[in-house]
Amino acid sequence: MTVLSRSSINSLSKSFANKPQTHHTPSSTSFSSSAASTGTSLASFPKTHPFAFQLLVATGKTSAADLVVQVVAERKKLDEIDWKRNGIFVVFGFAYLGGFQWWLMVTKYRQWFPTMDRFAKLSFAEKLKDTAGILDAAKMVVFDVVVHLPLIYFPTYYTVKEFVSMNSYNPIDWVKDGCTKYAGNMKEDLSAMIKLWGPSDCVQFVLPIHIRMPFRHMVSFFWTAYVSFTRGAIEEKN
Repeated sequence: MTVLSRSSINSLSKSFANKPQTHHTPSSTSFSSSAASTGTSLASFPKTHPFAFQLLVATGKTSAADLVVQVVAERKKLDEIDWKRNGIFVVFGFAYLGGFQWWLMVTKYRQWFPTMDRFAKLSFAEKLKDTAGILDAAKMVVFDVVVHLPLIYFPTYYTVKEFVSMNSYNPIDWVKDGCTKYAGNMKEDLSAMIKLWGPSDCVQFVLPIHIRMPFRHMVSFFWTAYVSFTRGAIEEKN
């Protein structure tokens, strides 16, 4: 058995006293770093996952706009909300505004208007000097207000409305009845459409690609509120 001298014991005591203490609990620095990383990921989500982001925005925004109209403009109580009517906007917002419009205004526009991506990345001053980009942007505006909205958007909306109302189980009736109602409202619908979407498109089609659809959905909140107020009610057949 080895016996330690007093000097050896004193030396060991000083050694342990001077040794840095190690703590195994999570540091506040690590937590802050993790929180910052999460925040950065969320902030970058619209740019890294533009389709998924605008799909969520389109669906939520469209439903919310109808609910605001029903509760605020029409002064309905929560138990009086027409959920079938709101269902029209949920289906239309998800499938058409979130899905089809992305395919049309990003995928197909990219093929039809080849300067789109390059033009979108330029500064505003550089855009003003890009004649080809300006012409393509103008073509996008014209296509939207002359072809897309009057010939695709409105007929689809009225058809979806007939589908959700389920006055008939025949898809041919949905299209026929929907287009008949659109024809009766066409003058008023197209006048309102030009007043809003004409100026809005002039802004949308010069924005960066990942911002274009969220911007459109923001403007569409007010447009959807108008459509809900004027065209949202479901007419039951006798």
